[in-house]
Amino acid sequence: MLRTHTCGELTIKNAGEKVTLCGWIQRSRDLGGMTFIDLRDRYGITQLAFNMDGNAALCEKARTLGREFVLQTSGTVIERSNKNPKMPTGDIEILVENIIVLNESKLPPFTIEDNSDGGEELRMKYRYLDLRRTVVKKNLELRHKLSAETRNYLNSQNFIEVETPYLIKSTPEGARDFVVPSRMNQGEFYALPQSPQTFKQLLMIAGYDRYYQLVRCFRDEDLRADRQPEFTQIDCEMSFITQEDILNTFEGLAKHLFTTVINYPVKEFPRISYADAMKLYGSDKPDIRFGMKFVELNTVVKGKNFKVFDDAELVVGICAEGCGEYSRKQLDELTEFVKRPQIGANGLVYVKYNSDGTLKSSVDKFYNEEELKKWAEAFNAKPGDLLLVLAGKEEKTRKALCELRLEIGNRLGFRKSNVFAPLWVIDFPLLEWDEETNRFYAKHHPFTSPKPEDIPMLDTNPVDVRANAYDLVINGVEIGGGSIRIYDKELQKKMFKTLGFTDELAQSQFGYLMNAFEYGAPPHGGIAFGVDRWCAVFGGSESIRDFIAFPKNNAGRDVMADAPSVLSQQQLDELNLILKQKA
Repeated sequence: MLRTHTCGELTIKNAGEKVTLCGWIQRSRDLGGMTFIDLRDRYGITQLAFNMDGNAALCEKARTLGREFVLQTSGTVIERSNKNPKMPTGDIEILVENIIVLNESKLPPFTIEDNSDGGEELRMKYRYLDLRRTVVKKNLELRHKLSAETRNYLNSQNFIEVETPYLIKSTPEGARDFVVPSRMNQGEFYALPQSPQTFKQLLMIAGYDRYYQLVRCFRDEDLRADRQPEFTQIDCEMSFITQEDILNTFEGLAKHLFTTVINYPVKEFPRISYADAMKLYGSDKPDIRFGMKFVELNTVVKGKNFKVFDDAELVVGICAEGCGEYSRKQLDELTEFVKRPQIGANGLVYVKYNSDGTLKSSVDKFYNEEELKKWAEAFNAKPGDLLLVLAGKEEKTRKALCELRLEIGNRLGFRKSNVFAPLWVIDFPLLEWDEETNRFYAKHHPFTSPKPEDIPMLDTNPVDVRANAYDLVINGVEIGGGSIRIYDKELQKKMFKTLGFTDELAQSQFGYLMNAFEYGAPPHGGIAFGVDRWCAVFGGSESIRDFIAFPKNNAGRDVMADAPSVLSQQQLDELNLILKQKA
């Protein structure tokens, strides 16, 4: 080893010892008779001291060294005269006796500090430098710990980790596949897996009743803060179980991760149906760190000649406790917020419940105070509260009110990143109708089992069939989801038929799974969690990129390695690919 210790482990107990450290220069300070260098490695920072009186030549050499030079340095551990209580090594420094420059460095394009002066695109271009920052290092350490503790828990529950293929068959359902041309099978293509779904079901049929895998998955979809073209799943499957067994097992995993990774014990995991989540929060991933549940007002407000309400499919609102003193400027800001194109409401109606018990609204022309009191009663409001009401088409209005609720939650400080409120959302719809293609699509995936009592409705009223499906939501973020699977070939054929598959198409795409059902498939189900999302929630970040070593940007590009890139003509010829010429 080129070093005897790391830069994060020496304390006053090591005083007097001869040590050798290796690392990068974080910063240096020339104080005339003394020069100090902060030496950094993965484990921390140690201060190096150079004394002009003791060794002038060595001190002069230290002054020529730049930021991010790589050093090997030897010396004696001594007690610091001006201690730094913010650093684990802040009680000591190294009185340097020898320096070897292992490698020089160009001046970095941004400062390697927690609060860097580099923008995101620049830091992604030089990601290997960005990874040296302590804040990024801590993110990757959190990810490592979460992955390790996941394996510890699942291993203790008798799960077996099995790797599944990365080169698989492409299927048109779900998001777009990334495809890979086959050189040996001209004109044919593999796909990169969006999920190991069918393979983990095959493992259940094979008798491996508890499977898991921390697996890379790939989806060619538009990106945002919580999406990347490649991501990591905690992918799990179990046999001979019910939905209750799945929820209990993986609630146990969640509690284990809360406790071991971030030391935040969680007791309650409420359960809410999809229908109730949409009715009360306008979202299938509600943030329950605060209340402000939706209250429907159709029966209270219609018939008063206010056309906006009378013509609306839904009139619904929230009660913002303690906001009755909001100024006109603040109310105008909220109105402009809901009218933004990405939210799409036509306007906002408010009622201020004044501290003296009177009510003042933006629709006083249509509703007298006695009628407004009925509004307040519907919300169970009290003096000092503010009622905010939207109206319009049901689905669009609920979504807009969901965004308004979250905005108010932010303004009132209810959405703290160090407070966690997990819940299960259950009983999702099995299917969703698409007007453009005039057909049903699977809400989860085509292997999700319907609720047994709803199976007859597949022939009569498919839109009302509920799935044996469930999502884990933390702080308004969908961390993962899963379902009980179909394990009967005839029911799977019926599901494919409902989705518009011909028998030939179903056999062509999923014949290997359908055939396997004929050889004794057990009842089974599973779940998959997004490692990147879980890390972002635990780390208090809105972007999963912060917890991925080498992420892509919003355009799906690796700006550091400049990928994707053009293939050479020789590669194209080997793959028998002809590129369409750009116009």
